[in-house]
Amino acid sequence: MRRYWIPLFWLAFALVSTLQTWIVMITHGHSFARIAIFQCVVWSGWIALMPFVFRLSERFSLHPPTWRRVLLHVAAAGVVGVAHITWWIGAILVLRPYDKMNPKYFAPQLPEALVYRLPLEYILYAGALAVAHATALSRRAAELARSLGQARLHALELQLQPHFLFNTLNAVSALVRVKKNEEAVEVIAGLSELLRYTLDHQGQQLVPLAQEAAMLKRYLDIQRLRFADRLEIAVDVPAEARHAAVPTLLLQPLAENAIRHGIARSARPGRVEVRAFRREGTIEIEVFNTGSLGQTEGRGIGLRNTVERLRQLYGNAHRFELRQTSGGVLASISIPWSEVT
Repeated sequence: MRRYWIPLFWLAFALVSTLQTWIVMITHGHSFARIAIFQCVVWSGWIALMPFVFRLSERFSLHPPTWRRVLLHVAAAGVVGVAHITWWIGAILVLRPYDKMNPKYFAPQLPEALVYRLPLEYILYAGALAVAHATALSRRAAELARSLGQARLHALELQLQPHFLFNTLNAVSALVRVKKNEEAVEVIAGLSELLRYTLDHQGQQLVPLAQEAAMLKRYLDIQRLRFADRLEIAVDVPAEARHAAVPTLLLQPLAENAIRHGIARSARPGRVEVRAFRREGTIEIEVFNTGSLGQTEGRGIGLRNTVERLRQLYGNAHRFELRQTSGGVLASISIPWSEVT
């Protein structure tokens, strides 16, 4: 619950009390403005008391209830009620909202006020306690949902890393089989850099797009060694987009999917193009590959995890599309613009 609703609620409560009091005493000729000021002052006392009730609720929660804590809150309600009644009588004596009918002395008013106002104060305390309890539950639920989301993202990341490792080792194995030992050594060196990147950013969900683009270029260099003259690549990340915050290991699964389904399954040369640009409040990323969309229907774990991570991080604020275009397949992502701090 946002704390600015507390004064707004008590202001509305004061205005309702003003209207009720003025209607009941309309024949007495009291000033509506003076009664309104009096009611606002009286119920502003609860604005000051609410933080105390909230702190008491946090320290001595009634979930689950115990006799000791119930009795403590009963006693606290009595103290709060007496304090507010005292404030109410003081406001009457100072502001004199009832003209000639207004009491003149404090002591005679206190016993009578305690009898007919204290039950209301207990009800108000119970309501404030319920609001405090609901606020605490809402906050805990939000924290739990956030923790659960982080756990899911971490699980997806852990799935993605060995998947990426195994695929690259398969590429090394393929090079060794055809006696391309120098290329295999270069792939292993590149793999060590990529693994260092994943370890350095382990548990970090967002990184600058510039870092992701640099890692992607290293990955594509490895793939170009594997496919020799069959693979043409292009990565275009302009300066204005380099500071955008994107999920770690976002681009590599998309590029891997493009190569696996668009290049590896065809004997003809192909190309992979990656570009990013800023559009209003979003960062747009596109990965194009030659080939057919029908070849990508069985999405691998990398692409599935990418889609799930985007959903976990951005909810409905993101867009992911995989569609056939002229000459190939285009994977496009749109996520809200932000920068890593």
